[in-house]
Amino acid sequence: MKKINILTKSIYNRIAAGEVVDRPYSVVKELVENSIDAGSTEITVYIERGGKQLIKVCDNGCGIDREDMRAAFFPHATSKISRAEDLDKITTLGFRGEALASISAVAKVEMISVTEGNSAYSVACVDGTVGAIEPSVLVRGTEICVRDLFYNTPVRAKFLKQDKKEEADVTNFVTRFILGNPEISFKYYADGKLILQSHGGGLDEAVAQVYGAKVISQCFKINAEKDGVKLSGFIGNQNFFKPNRTYQSLFLDGRYIVNNTVSTAISNAYANYAMKRQYPFYVLNMRVPSDFVDVNVHPNKADVRFADNKTVFGAVYKIVLSILDGNASAAQFVVDSVRLPEIKSTIDENKNKVFSTDAEKNDVIEKVDERKDKPVEQISVGVGEIKEEKPVKYYDPLLDEPFKYMPEPEPLKMIVSNDTMSGGLYGDARIDETYKRRKHEQQMIEFESRKYKGNLFNTYLIYEVCDKIYLIDQHAAHERFIYDRLREKMVNRKIDRQCFLIPYLFGTNVQETEFIEQNISVIRSLGFDLKPFGVQSFRVDEVPADLKDINLEEFFGEILSDIKSLKEIKIEDILKDKLAIMACKHAVKGGMKLTDEEVDKLFELLHGNMGLKCPHGRPVCVELTKKDIEKMFKRLV
Repeated sequence: MKKINILTKSIYNRIAAGEVVDRPYSVVKELVENSIDAGSTEITVYIERGGKQLIKVCDNGCGIDREDMRAAFFPHATSKISRAEDLDKITTLGFRGEALASISAVAKVEMISVTEGNSAYSVACVDGTVGAIEPSVLVRGTEICVRDLFYNTPVRAKFLKQDKKEEADVTNFVTRFILGNPEISFKYYADGKLILQSHGGGLDEAVAQVYGAKVISQCFKINAEKDGVKLSGFIGNQNFFKPNRTYQSLFLDGRYIVNNTVSTAISNAYANYAMKRQYPFYVLNMRVPSDFVDVNVHPNKADVRFADNKTVFGAVYKIVLSILDGNASAAQFVVDSVRLPEIKSTIDENKNKVFSTDAEKNDVIEKVDERKDKPVEQISVGVGEIKEEKPVKYYDPLLDEPFKYMPEPEPLKMIVSNDTMSGGLYGDARIDETYKRRKHEQQMIEFESRKYKGNLFNTYLIYEVCDKIYLIDQHAAHERFIYDRLREKMVNRKIDRQCFLIPYLFGTNVQETEFIEQNISVIRSLGFDLKPFGVQSFRVDEVPADLKDINLEEFFGEILSDIKSLKEIKIEDILKDKLAIMACKHAVKGGMKLTDEEVDKLFELLHGNMGLKCPHGRPVCVELTKKDIEKMFKRLV
């Protein structure tokens, strides 16, 4: 057995720091929580290079006495609790006494603080060694500077994200602090640029600053209590949903938490109203008796444990469901909130269009007028809309002319990137290989040998070939060939752009902004002229000409629905789904009677390939042999 070693202070402090400080956002979280606990009404956060180089938090709180400044850096030193019984009724965000000790073990930290009526002092801590207390200058509160995070732990530093990604995570947490502490004024700067600001005017103002004032008009403001569980804040109405869960914020007494019991209860309450891949919007603060919840589960304090999950689930579910269903009990839960006046640089409730000023709008129109190469008659005055002077004749991918009963379809709403192709149909050589292999394996028959025997239920076409019978699903067959033709057309398309008179604009939150910035080159390669527009919003000035009528709100909503996976956009997946939907929508339906000419054309395009499947995986054809049929009639045993 190896000798047992007693770790030195510097080693075990670095190990312990990993539980509290894993990335820059966690440093910001711990410092801001300390500022809130100090009674601050104004908090300013500065970061540089995503927080790797500098994190500075300034507040106007009560400050730290001179004699306590060095002790603040010691492990398990806290002013929040003093005895074991205090753990049963924690009312502060911090209480473990680990934050400054953990941060100073992996960074260079300097603290300046002043208490009312006294002089300001500073103290520095490097490598866990606390320096001498020295006179300094500060008007009020505390200022803490954290520099060179993980400078002494290069392995940890190696696994940090890129600067912008770390910045996005910090921004996300500052956003949560604004929503969870709406009475506090926040300012947040990244690399010298003001990113977020709130004025401490309450939850309505905080939500408007983060998401735009128009969001409030699409929400219920609630203040409810049931079975000892209190809920207050905003929940989206029955028609207001987002493409991902990043618009969901839950707080417990001002502490941002992620709790499966509560989130599941809310999702279940919206189940009858939400469509697939839609998620409710909410900013909620929960209050429960202090002895009903344990926040001392993990050092990051984001996870909490309730004494009775069933009670919490039931209370939250019943409150939200009664409001959505409009039950009589909902009257006592909903607050008749005073709506904020419309503020500039926010999101339009109808089209998600954003303009900072009228001058910006006029500037956009002037720029469009300068585009002399675009025919004016093709452009309407609608925002993000284009009007064709002449109707476009529909061309059916299956026949040279449309089926007489087929309705004129909506414009195609799918995308593909020529720039991302590597020999495959969807930008992935593996997909192309799979397609070739399946085609080789498919069951083939000779076209000339078939005999058409009629149909069943105007749905299944019957063919006899030698001693076999083939039942062909006319919808599945037509759907497959529309899909193949559309796919081929999109792969070989030439991208021409069509401009908007007034650009389409849409707002995003922090995570969505980062996601789009990561994939903006892919989206542009499709033919969309997409660029940032102000803070956390984007504008589209041009779209591919062959997708000019695309529903941009749905398009970007689908892209942003993948944000939960935190992966790059898979263009081939989006394309496959879109093509399959279009093919299914415009294929002949079961129960539709085809003419003899249409039956022949449909079979001809099968090229004798009876092993095809529709884009959704259903078989196009089912084979029955003479032997199979004779067994059914007991001619053979």
